[in-house]
Amino acid sequence: MKKLALTAALTASLGSAPVFAQDLSITVTNLTHGMAFTPILVAAHDATGNLFDIGQPASANLQAMAEGGALTGLETDLDGISATHTNTGAPLMAGDDVTATLNTDATPTNTKLSVVSMLLPTNDGFMGLDAMDIPTTTGTYHYYINAYDAGTEANDELLNPGAGGAPGVAGIPGDPGGLAGSGGTGGAAGTDSNTTIHIHRGALGDDQPAAGNSDLDNTVHRWLNPVARVTITVN
Repeated sequence: MKKLALTAALTASLGSAPVFAQDLSITVTNLTHGMAFTPILVAAHDATGNLFDIGQPASANLQAMAEGGALTGLETDLDGISATHTNTGAPLMAGDDVTATLNTDATPTNTKLSVVSMLLPTNDGFMGLDAMDIPTTTGTYHYYINAYDAGTEANDELLNPGAGGAPGVAGIPGDPGGLAGSGGTGGAAGTDSNTTIHIHRGALGDDQPAAGNSDLDNTVHRWLNPVARVTITVN
């Protein structure tokens, strides 16, 4: 009886033994009603690879992502620390999900996971997961992700197609859902006083598609946190 009990205990222990987080599937689900995510950057990196720090000013490369969805600068930062990273391509619409895969066999010190993407239509809003410890035991793990304000641009909630995506240029570059209006006068969100990265207060919008103080639709573009679910499968 003791021998059988010991065998069963060893089998259970081996079945749940920790493994290196080398083969990962990361699924991002858009939980919002009407917001879109620009191409999503998914990265495994070491402890030096923070893409953003809440309460601190945004880097120039983080600003470029938060205002226009550009990933090149952040990818260059990650290459500089031998991070393993990929991006998901086309914008992720509300209710949809997308899966990325990472394998860190060549860089076992990349034990942190970061995920970032701009929210459209916003001025400088992004969803972000920053340097989370990657689970080391096989299984599936769920995390709920907030939206942040980069603190680099006033939330005027006005569309400025194309040009608004350039860092330092006011306005929202576009609405992939095609439901934003035009002709707003700005000021929907009031004065922005926090110039560091902080929890986004959300879009306000209005109900006047060709006037009002916002180009966003208050029946479509408002949200509450969390805005995304990240599901990590350690294979």
